[in-house]
Amino acid sequence: MGTNYLAILGVTTMTTVMSCSSAKKEYASYELYPVRSGNLVEMEYAPGATRFTLWAPTADEVRLMLYDAGEGGHAYETEKMEPAEDGTWTVTVDKDLLGKFYTFNVKIDDKWQGDTPGINARAVGVNGKRAAIIDWKSTQPEGWESDRRPTLKSAADMIIYEMHHRDFSSDSTSGVKNKGKYLALTERGTMNADKRLTGIDHLRELGITHVHLLPSYDYASVDETKLEEKQYNWGYDPLNYNVPDGSYSTDPYQPAVRVKEFKQMVQALHQAGIRVIMDVVYNHTFNTIESNFERTAPGYFYRRKEDGSLANGSGCGNETASERPMMRKFMIESVLYWINEYHIDGFRFDLMGIHDIETMNEIRKAVNKIDPTICIYGEGWAAEAPQYPADSLAMKGNVARMPDIAVFSDELRDGLCGPVWEKDKGAFLAGVPGGEASVKFGIVGAIEHPQVRCDSVNYSRQPWAKQPTQMISYVSCHDGLCLVDRIKASMPGITPEQLVRLDKLAQTVVFTSQGIPFIYAGEEVMRDKKGVDNSYKSPDAVNAIDWRRKTTNEDVFTYYKRLIDLRKSHPAFRMGDAEMVRRHLEFLPVEGNNLIAFLLKEHANGDRWEDIIVAFNSRTSGSTCRQIYGSM
Repeated sequence: MGTNYLAILGVTTMTTVMSCSSAKKEYASYELYPVRSGNLVEMEYAPGATRFTLWAPTADEVRLMLYDAGEGGHAYETEKMEPAEDGTWTVTVDKDLLGKFYTFNVKIDDKWQGDTPGINARAVGVNGKRAAIIDWKSTQPEGWESDRRPTLKSAADMIIYEMHHRDFSSDSTSGVKNKGKYLALTERGTMNADKRLTGIDHLRELGITHVHLLPSYDYASVDETKLEEKQYNWGYDPLNYNVPDGSYSTDPYQPAVRVKEFKQMVQALHQAGIRVIMDVVYNHTFNTIESNFERTAPGYFYRRKEDGSLANGSGCGNETASERPMMRKFMIESVLYWINEYHIDGFRFDLMGIHDIETMNEIRKAVNKIDPTICIYGEGWAAEAPQYPADSLAMKGNVARMPDIAVFSDELRDGLCGPVWEKDKGAFLAGVPGGEASVKFGIVGAIEHPQVRCDSVNYSRQPWAKQPTQMISYVSCHDGLCLVDRIKASMPGITPEQLVRLDKLAQTVVFTSQGIPFIYAGEEVMRDKKGVDNSYKSPDAVNAIDWRRKTTNEDVFTYYKRLIDLRKSHPAFRMGDAEMVRRHLEFLPVEGNNLIAFLLKEHANGDRWEDIIVAFNSRTSGSTCRQIYGSM
């Protein structure tokens, strides 16, 4: 890759010119860039003096600008920063800067790159353009020091519930006061008009163990100065990775508010016995030229093609270079920061297949030192082919080389529902033959099993998981159609009664499979999204959960709740060990298509039931499964 970098940079030697105010450095390749020692903190506040440090190894000059406000006006003071070790620039301001805001500006080849709060801002003003200096003690909720994550014995015990803040509480039927905000998840006793529980009490009633929050870091697509317009976005457009987004706070203009309210949310969920998972998007940024990465070290944080153009594995205009030491260091420190400062319990990596295997394993190792029960999973694919060797990427097919990291199983999803982007095509649920092997593949948790023929499995011709806990079992998520819309699209004219039965069947497969079960918020009350398959910026009218559905679909909610109770009560459904699954899970002979049956035998995983038979029938008529074993 070094050759490609030389072609891009047009540099063949490294030169260094030092003076009291500038340090010109050029490097033959990105591998030669210095790596900052210690942590990547860019601002260290003390009442008498504040020290600023920015890693900008190719800069000619760096300036620090100080502001009275988070937006508008001009800098009231500008400080020249001095070159220091490891490609950093530093300056100490001998004043009390509490409540002030700041940006950096880097000059390279006589060109100022533009204001940036840095790559590691931890508090920002409205819309995240300026970093803020706040009193961190003021962001601690009462009892925060004693906050502890709920107990989790095994990853096999996880039950994940994916939600967007606005989806979950913005509808008028939610009974929530702080609609669409972090604080919505702190409100107890909320109900719909029929006195059915909503909000955090609904989550407790359902019985899930983990809430997976769609992007909640500071993202770019929602203008925080115009929140009265009820803008909506999923948030997969990162701006500041280490700051909560202001649109979900009650006051985005006050930097400490979003920090404290995010912590209050985490604390409330922990008190309810629920762990919190962050959706993280380190694979790309909202834009490239104006990004904080590019304005500090142009070129370094992004991969490029051989012709010098930006690689685009994300499908969003760029892809980050996780294999480069400073990007890897940034990702590791960012994850650890969310754990230590915000008590986060897990991470879902968007388009994880863009990242390299080594970086993901290093993140796992760093997290394990704090708490090995903190989960890591992600999408084992990319939107387009990344500009990096395929055998070194954190793709689904390479997950066996990433211990204790899980990926989503599109085999199970599409084996049940049909190809995700061909919504009119059905599969097992719709009575279409051919998806049985893919469903079986998902039932065992994507591991090697003597009764699963991988040559008939969609997308995968061999098992990719070493352990069943490396597979996320699901039928829908925020991407694509939600489950109700997916079934309707593949089965035009389906009756309401048939829809309910197939909805229940789909989730029964998920919750009796050996992978980690995952459901999309609102599926338990049969939410729909008006048939929209990419609702990333659709209005609340499309995305918000109508909580009247908890009343009208109470039978479905009760069924989901009992499925969760069943899984929790019977360890046979969550063995968590590949050899145990192979020993205790046996598929039973059946006649014809669209019928799957399996036996969990001999007190699997210490289950109090000696034998459990599970059968899935998507035919329109009843079927008989005959199995003679033991004394039966």
